[in-house]
Amino acid sequence: MTDLRKLPNLAALRAFDAAVRHGGFSRAAEEIHVTPGAVSHQVRALEEELGLQLFVRHGKRIAVTETGQRFAATIRKSLGEIALAAEHLRSLNRQQRLVISSTPSFSSRWLAPRLWKFIDANPEIEVVLQSGSHLSDLRLDGVDIGLRFGRGHYPGVVTEKLTDDYYYPVASPAYRTKRGKKPARPADLAQCALLRMDTRESWQPWLKRAGLDLPEPTGGLVIEDSSLTLRQAADGGGVALSRHIIASQEIAAGEVVRLFDVALKADESYYLVHLPEGVEKPAIAAFKKWIFGEMKLFRDSSGWPG
Repeated sequence: MTDLRKLPNLAALRAFDAAVRHGGFSRAAEEIHVTPGAVSHQVRALEEELGLQLFVRHGKRIAVTETGQRFAATIRKSLGEIALAAEHLRSLNRQQRLVISSTPSFSSRWLAPRLWKFIDANPEIEVVLQSGSHLSDLRLDGVDIGLRFGRGHYPGVVTEKLTDDYYYPVASPAYRTKRGKKPARPADLAQCALLRMDTRESWQPWLKRAGLDLPEPTGGLVIEDSSLTLRQAADGGGVALSRHIIASQEIAAGEVVRLFDVALKADESYYLVHLPEGVEKPAIAAFKKWIFGEMKLFRDSSGWPG
């Protein structure tokens, strides 16, 4: 282990680095806010401490030696790392902006209606909510927190499981089958218009869970957004296979009703991700504490299928 007691005076190292970069003591003095004489004195003291010459002096002109140039490169790298680390620590107190990226359906149906609670509790934090179907690159896109629906395999980020979810059919309270009856049992779906969704969300796993041998719906409109599919169901367009988290708002408002008691646990789950350095950002810690608590409240109060 390096004995830090043998470390040269940091002020002298900084003066030497500035003198090398500027090729003289005067401009170096302007940068570090001392006199040229003070820079010359610090460099002399450094040379005496190291026991070698760092500059060749020709009157008022100086030229760095080859050894001095190599030493200066090492100092510059080390001072740069110190400056970067210090700036990172300062930024922790300044960072009051929290950028959250989420899928459109989760943003609009679950997160956005509740986000005011976090904002009210943390008025010093400016929250930016971005929604999109593409997977954000947190570092490249400047995102602090990503909320994703998937299998949890997200390299290069800290990943925490937020919650599972469940599929079940929903429809408008006024919806009737082709025979003019309200669907009362899973077999009645054979007489219903099954709304088509993103191809990732097939009806087949739920139909098999319900003991039904019905084909996947074909033809008609395919809506590649689960929240829009839910909206179509609320408007009486048919029966949608929705996730509980996505449908809960419309169910609470009476716009759609859950059909039957058969629920299928989704293969994918919701995850919260952030960059490793995010553990040091207070706004991220505050949001994580809030959303995990809010999700527990939701599961406890919304007729959670699991």
